[in-house]
Amino acid sequence: MSTSLPAAAATGGAAVSQPGTPPAHGVPATEWLRPGPSKREQRHDLLLGLGMAVAGLLGTELARGSSPAAVDLGIGGVEAYVLSAAVALPLCFRRRFPLTVLLAVSLLFFTAGERVPWAFGGNLVTQASQFMALYAAAAWSKDRRRMKLTMIVVFVGMFCWLIYGFVQALQHDTIKGTKQGVLSPYVSYVLLAIALNVLYFFGAFFWGRTAWAAARQRYELEHQAAELAAQQQANARRAVIDERLRISRELHDVVAHHISSIGVQAGGARRVMEKDPSAAKNALAVIENSSRTAVNEMRQLLGMLRAADPDLDDEIGTPSAKEPQAGADRLPALVATVGGEGLEVGFHQIGRPVQLPETISVSVYRIAQEALTNVRRHSTARSAHVTLRYIGDTAVEVEVIDDGRPKHAPVGSRLGHVGIRERVGLLGGESEIGPRPVGGFRVRARIPLQPASVEDVTDVEEKA
Repeated sequence: MSTSLPAAAATGGAAVSQPGTPPAHGVPATEWLRPGPSKREQRHDLLLGLGMAVAGLLGTELARGSSPAAVDLGIGGVEAYVLSAAVALPLCFRRRFPLTVLLAVSLLFFTAGERVPWAFGGNLVTQASQFMALYAAAAWSKDRRRMKLTMIVVFVGMFCWLIYGFVQALQHDTIKGTKQGVLSPYVSYVLLAIALNVLYFFGAFFWGRTAWAAARQRYELEHQAAELAAQQQANARRAVIDERLRISRELHDVVAHHISSIGVQAGGARRVMEKDPSAAKNALAVIENSSRTAVNEMRQLLGMLRAADPDLDDEIGTPSAKEPQAGADRLPALVATVGGEGLEVGFHQIGRPVQLPETISVSVYRIAQEALTNVRRHSTARSAHVTLRYIGDTAVEVEVIDDGRPKHAPVGSRLGHVGIRERVGLLGGESEIGPRPVGGFRVRARIPLQPASVEDVTDVEEKA
């Protein structure tokens, strides 16, 4: 038998494109490991090996019966049968241990050819076993470098064995013919044997490599499908988040409208209470209806928000029921949680602490949380600092600064800064968000502690 060296081996192990896969596409060959065979495939291999062994025994018996002369059965009169079955039995593990099976089958293949040449040449099962072992090694070996080296050893060994047979035939002059062709019988035999063996060995190798490349391509398609599914899920979640933001804005509009109406009616009732009690009574009725309508609409909108996917709460910063209520007093714990993994975060408090209204306290926490999240995800900063300032009994200010710059990679939806400005604006405060002159980024929000008067609210509503 002879062989033809694999294309990759012939080039000294240089990188070449895999059969059936476009060059420089998908997962590199050196990075992908084909998963092992399934239980079902292992059972099939077991049945294949046992079936091939039985077929080998039958093939040897048929070769013995069709031989025109007496044959030597070998040691104990059973060696030919034992070798014909032994060549096929390693195929029971061809996908689990492909390289070991290839070496074992090749060794038994050579032994059968030397010990019982009549059974070796006339038994197609033996030839098929070697072909399957070569195919399995190329298709299922996880270590591709070791596979190539093993193929080289087997191919060179078979080629040397074939050359040895040519030399023996020439010395003993066993190849004779009528010399009817252009070439001599010996030269014709040598060329035909080389061609058949090149097709035999290289065909098994190429077929196995094609099967391995097809499996890798299936993996890439499945991986891409999983990525697309994850992207679609993320887009769906983003759509839900956008809808919840829209509902929250509607909630703000409902509250602002009804509260402004109540303020206007209450102011009018106060002015006409002594002069026109009937008109004051009507104004109070309007206030009562407006307040009930506002409560009902808020309940509906809040019900829609609470019915959303609970998993989205973590994504948009809504605390779960098991977490402590967010507030300004939890800023040190927030700083400790965000810090680490290459980002150093500090905290400093200025001024005498005062009792903050719950809405303002939660807003201070959320503003700092959003700012630090942006620093972690979208900045190259190595350090950040959170400052909480109590400006007497009139206002509270939270400031987050860092020393980084925005990453070149695509950033988020920028809804965080919009949310901060909207939250501060609803509370009657002012915000400053942008790069610092000395480098880095600043998020600063100042929120007044005293609510706006009814007249101020009325003026805002009239201007709107």
